[in-house]
Amino acid sequence: MATKKKWIQKATKAMKKKGTTGAFSKQAKKAKMSTKAYATKVLKPGSKASATTKKRATLAKTFAKMRRKKSGK
Repeated sequence: MATKKKWIQKATKAMKKKGTTGAFSKQAKKAKMSTKAYATKVLKPGSKASATTKKRATLAKTFAKMRRKKSGK
C-alpha cells in the first residue's frame, strides 16, 4: 500500500532526473493554449498527438485534480 501512495513522488523525481519537468506546459504555451485546454485537445479521440504527449496530458490532468482536492475546491 505504501508504494501506491508514493507513485507521484517517484514520477516527479523521474521527471526531474530526465529534465522533462514542465515539458507539457511548454508544449501548451507553444500552442497558445492553457495547460488544461491543451490536455483536453490532446486526449480527444482522433488526436494525432504522440503517445508521450498523451501520457503527459493525462499526468497534467491528474496533477490538476490533486491540486483541486488539496485546496478544497
